[in-house]
Amino acid sequence: MLAIPHKRTERNLVTYLTEPEVDALLEACDQTTWTGRRDYAMFVLTIQTGLRISELAALTSADVTLSVGANVHVIGKGRKETRTPLAPATRKVLKPWLKERAGAPTDPLFPTTTGKHLSRDAIERRLASHLAIAGESCPSITTKHVTIHTLRHTAAMRPLLAGNDVTVIALWLGHEHISTTNIYLHADMSHKQQAIDRTKPLDAKPGRYRPPDPLLRFLEDL
Repeated sequence: MLAIPHKRTERNLVTYLTEPEVDALLEACDQTTWTGRRDYAMFVLTIQTGLRISELAALTSADVTLSVGANVHVIGKGRKETRTPLAPATRKVLKPWLKERAGAPTDPLFPTTTGKHLSRDAIERRLASHLAIAGESCPSITTKHVTIHTLRHTAAMRPLLAGNDVTVIALWLGHEHISTTNIYLHADMSHKQQAIDRTKPLDAKPGRYRPPDPLLRFLEDL
C-alpha cells in the first residue's frame, strides 16, 4: 500500500518590525509635546522588554528602578511577578520621563492627560496614530498589521537575531515552557542581562529572518 504523503502547510511569518521600521516609529513621536515624549518612552520600553499590553497599561512609577540593577517590575499572567533588566538606552529615555512625570510612586507611569492609567484601547490608538506618520517615511510599515503585541514580537526577535538562546528569551518574556523541547529554564537576572548585552542597539542592520517551525510556534504564542 502506498503511503499518502502528508500535506505540508506553510506557516505565516511572525510579524515584527525591522530596525528601520522601529526607527521610523520612534521618530514619529513628536518629542516637543508631552504626549509625544510619553509615547516615545512607552514604545522604547515595550520594544526592549516585550511587555504585554496589560502589563504596560498597569505600570506605575514605582515599577521602574533606574539605580544599580535597573529593571522594570511587572505582574503578568497568573499574578506572576517578574523583573526585566533595562538596557542603557532605555534607562536614558526613562530617566527624564520619570522626572517630568513626577507625582507619587503609585501613579501611572504612562498616564492620560488627566493622570489616569491609559486603557489598552487608548494605547493601541496612540500606536496607530504614530504608525500612520511613520508610514510616510517608511512605507514597509504600512504593509503590516502592527499592534502592541507586534512590539512584543519585535522584542523577542531582536535578541534572537543577536544569538541569544530561545529558552532565555522565553523566560525573559514571561514564558516558562517551550512545547517543542519541554525545557524549563529558571534564569536569574544575570541570564537576562546577558541577553540584553548580546542584543544589538536600535541602529543595528536589519535582516529578514525565517524561523523554523518550532521557533515560529513559540513566537506566535507570545
